[in-house]
Amino acid sequence: MKILALEISTARGSLAWLDEDGAGLSRDWPNDRKNSAAFFENLADATKKLDAPDTIIVGLGPGSYAGTRIAISAAIGLGVSSGARLIGFPSICAMESNAQEYSVIGDARRKSFFFARIRANNLVQGPTLFSESALKSKLDTIDIATPVFTSDSLLQFERAEVRFPSALVLARLAREPQRSFSLPPLEPIYLREPHITMPK
Repeated sequence: MKILALEISTARGSLAWLDEDGAGLSRDWPNDRKNSAAFFENLADATKKLDAPDTIIVGLGPGSYAGTRIAISAAIGLGVSSGARLIGFPSICAMESNAQEYSVIGDARRKSFFFARIRANNLVQGPTLFSESALKSKLDTIDIATPVFTSDSLLQFERAEVRFPSALVLARLAREPQRSFSLPPLEPIYLREPHITMPK
């Protein structure tokens, strides 16, 4: 199975390719959430050098809705042209880590933060929203041996280590059929109901 993985839900974008033997390539770059040019440049360059994928997996966040939607749209377009199967998986389940279990926190805007717990690259709790003080209390209950990761700059949470989701980890997970992948139509992971401003 030839797998293409796309991940641009955070400030570091990445893509990866694995062939049937597990060989392939991976790339990452600083991801500007307001400008996706670097993503499309890397994607165009990679697809010129590679065969058509059998499966395309997209990181669904939580994180940048715009980035995740761009990755989903690109995957849909590539899927139409290649006939590839399209699947999604939480980006936070594909953090660069050797830890069997870890927690992830992130900025959910509006003075709130999310918390999630991952075990064996599966989401086992959350993501759940907390205030800053409530999240600090929550983190105090987490075993000190369990890493806490974030892809945001959250200096107020001293335990949090900056780590990013990895397209290469996503590609490897896509080879495991027992995983509970999201199927089309794919959507970013929403932390709260979408806010719609009604016209006056």
